[in-house]
Order: sequence, then structure tokens, then C-alpha cells
Amino acid sequence: MKRAIIVTVIAGLIGLAMFLIPVDPPPEAKEQSMTKTDNIVQRQARGAYLAQVGNCMGCHTMQGGQPYAGGHSLATSIGTFVTPNITPDQETGIGRWSEDDFWRALHDGKGRNGSPLYPAFPYTEYTKITREDSNAIFAYLQSLPPIQQRNPPNRINFPFNLRPLIYVWRAFYFEQGIYQPQAAKSDEWNRGAYLVQGLGHCNACHTARNPFGASQGNILGGGQLMGSNWYAPSLTSLQEASTADWPIEDIIELLTTGLSYRAVATGPMADVVSQSLQHLTSDDARAMAVYLKSLPETDPHSRGVAPPLTEEVDKLLQRGGELYETHCQDCHGNLGQGAPGAYPALTGNRGIMLASPINAIRSILNGGYAPVTIGNPRPYGMPPFAQVLHDEEIALVLSYIRNAWGNRGTLVSAVQVDRSRKGAQ
Repeated sequence: MKRAIIVTVIAGLIGLAMFLIPVDPPPEAKEQSMTKTDNIVQRQARGAYLAQVGNCMGCHTMQGGQPYAGGHSLATSIGTFVTPNITPDQETGIGRWSEDDFWRALHDGKGRNGSPLYPAFPYTEYTKITREDSNAIFAYLQSLPPIQQRNPPNRINFPFNLRPLIYVWRAFYFEQGIYQPQAAKSDEWNRGAYLVQGLGHCNACHTARNPFGASQGNILGGGQLMGSNWYAPSLTSLQEASTADWPIEDIIELLTTGLSYRAVATGPMADVVSQSLQHLTSDDARAMAVYLKSLPETDPHSRGVAPPLTEEVDKLLQRGGELYETHCQDCHGNLGQGAPGAYPALTGNRGIMLASPINAIRSILNGGYAPVTIGNPRPYGMPPFAQVLHDEEIALVLSYIRNAWGNRGTLVSAVQVDRSRKGAQ
């Protein structure tokens, strides 16, 4: 009897152990689980890359703030917009959003509740993004740590604060649609076009805007940056920033390091290179370069009327030359030749001779700094002269630079410098 009880107890324990000991799932189930996890990780990694290419952090992070938590102010012609929190916080971010909601924002320009978004969010360009890339970016954003940050509301001027007017704006200025590859072009060219036109939203800065904030004129033909005292030069004019006559490798170098012997990225473009373009894969950098080089040339942009070399003008330029010798010559050279890899040449510099001297004035006032990148970790920079030179002196030295060594440009006035110093448009 005892032996029967012991056998029964042992059998019961064995049976209980069968329930308690984990049993490996079938190999097929394990493989499917691992594949699903791998796919999620890969999608998030791809989304992280695409978010960098699109420079999402550049807008959705305020200075000194938490990444992607928003709070950055964007001044426009119709008011000031404050970028939203796009971390997965349930209350103040996009934690309750779905892939469909995110796609609707990028592709349709509509919020989670279906209401139209203001085009300060560049959905006019993001509409070209594929659904696959949209899902990848969303997966990445959802993988971020949620940050609870409730940002202040937008401050939109009347009558543009009347949201129904957005429907009118969209009817005139919004063309929805994913990028359609051109069959006559190479895969590389189409990839570059997709990045420049869509994810990179280059048009948002490098195209002029009308008073309603819509792009006007030639696409990528240059324009004043919204809410910023900077001019984004034309990418289609050889008088400005077209790279049609550049070797591909030089374009790649400028995009990914911010510096080539032909040009240096400064101001807002330096931030774009630092935060976004330097992270391009070699294939994507080449694709963008191929596309940018192929852009058709537009009509020459006027550089304004250079002054007649009268005795009075000659005296002004002579005074500017003396200032140049004192403050600029050590780095930029006695003939404006610069130093390759360090200080840009001023002779024949298209950025110096733009019709509007606004960028050059800003660089002298605030200093000119190339971006810190992996390919150029310790860039040389120009110190700010805002406290060293007064408005008339800056106008004189810049007038000299724009008319020395074969350069021919308009004279710069102290009034123009004063406006830039105060941040006026």
C-alpha cells in the first residue's frame, strides 16, 4: 500500500513538473518570432536614418531641449508656429497615434483628427514620401523614450488663424502624391530626386514664397528663409549656388562635410549638414549629388548694378581695403585667395557677390563657421565682428571685397548692415 502511494506521488510530481518546466516552442514558431523581432529592429533602424535625412530633429527640438520633444519656434509671414512633441508620450506627444495617423500627416497634411495642418509643416514636400518610409520613421519615433512636454500654442495672425482658410490654401497650393520615378532616368538619379524633393524638403528653403507662405517662382530658384535674416541661394543659377559645373565628388564633399575648395556651408545650411546630410550613406550622397548636378539652369540671376568707378567710389573702396588688410587679410590672403581646407577664397566667390549681401553681412556680424562633421571634425571658423566693427566699417569692407580682384558687385550700405544687426527682413 505504501509503495503504491509513493508511486502515485512520484507520478503526480512528474506530471506537475511537466506543467512547470518551460517547453521550447516548435522551431518554426521560434523562427517566426525572431524574424518578427528582427524586422521591427530593422524598420526602427531604417526609420532612424530616414529621420536624420529629413532632419526631423532640427525642427522638433528647441535649443537646449529634449530631442523630438518640440517647442522650437518657427517665424513665418502668417505667424509663429511652435513645433509639436513627436515622442511617444501618451498625453503630450504622438503615443496614441497609429501608422495611419502618421501617414495621413505626411501624405495628406492632416492631423490625427482629420483637420488640415498648416504648411509650416512641409507636407507639401513630405507627400512624396513612400508609405514604407513613413512607417519606418513612425516605428523609430515610437521606439524613443516618451517625454512629457506640453508646448505653447501657435501664434497665428488674423485672418490666417481661421482654420477653414487652409482648405482654400490647399486648393491653390497643395498637390498631393508620392514621388513618381522618371523612366528615362537612372535609379540613382531617381533616388536623388526622391531625397531632394521629398524627404530632404530642400524646396522648403531654396524657393521663394508668396505672402501666403506658398512656394512661388522657379523650384529651388532661391528665396528668403521664413523668419530668418538669411537667403537660401538658387540651386539652379550659376550666378548663385548651382553645382551644374561641379564634379560629382565636390558636391558630395560639400553635402557631407560642409566644406569643399569651392564653397563652405555656413549659417542655417551648416546646421542642415551637421544634423542631417553628414549622415547620408555614400550611395544616397552620390544620388543627391547626381540629381543636383542635373538641375536645368535657369535664367541668370542679377547681381545688381556694380558702381561706376568714380573718384568717390574709389575712395570708399580704398577705405574698405584698409579695413580688409587689418581684419581679413591674414586668413583670406592679400588677393582674396583664401587657404584650401581652411579659409574660403573670396575671389570669384558666388556667395559674396549675390545680389543681396545679406548672408555675407550676417557672416561678418556673427562669424562664419563650417559645421562640425565626421569628415571635418575641427573646422576653421571666422570670429564675429559685431562688436569690433561698426555698421559703416562692415559696409566698407564688404563693398571692397565685392569689387576687388575681379569681383564686381553692388556697394553695401550701413543701413543694410543695421537691418541685419537688428534681425530685420
